[in-house]
Amino acid sequence: MEALSLDLRERVAAACDEGSDTQPEIAERFAVSVAFITKLLRRRRVTGSVAAKPRGGGRKSALGTRDLGRVRRLVAAQPDATLAELCGRLRTLGGPAVGAWTMCRALKALGLVRKKSPSTPASVTRPG
Repeated sequence: MEALSLDLRERVAAACDEGSDTQPEIAERFAVSVAFITKLLRRRRVTGSVAAKPRGGGRKSALGTRDLGRVRRLVAAQPDATLAELCGRLRTLGGPAVGAWTMCRALKALGLVRKKSPSTPASVTRPG
């Protein structure tokens, strides 16, 4: 969910400072919740700013640049290896033990496709 704009936050805080309307009336006028106004005023009181907090970013990947290089070499050596096989081979090369989803995300980050070589010839139905 996107943070509300700084302009809107400042207008809501200014409306609260005027004191002519109640918080529910201000919330209705600006299409925000009363809880948002409460948190906004608390934030201004504690930090002195109504700006949104910076985004957290997310978890760091289990595979570092060295491990991604190993994955690239493994795929080059055997392009039709399954995710489970790649995970096992990476582990034997001294890399971390990762799951199939992590390996899939690593392949995607490297721009490598998981196209497998066909095990059987394609069936052909010809019009007669």
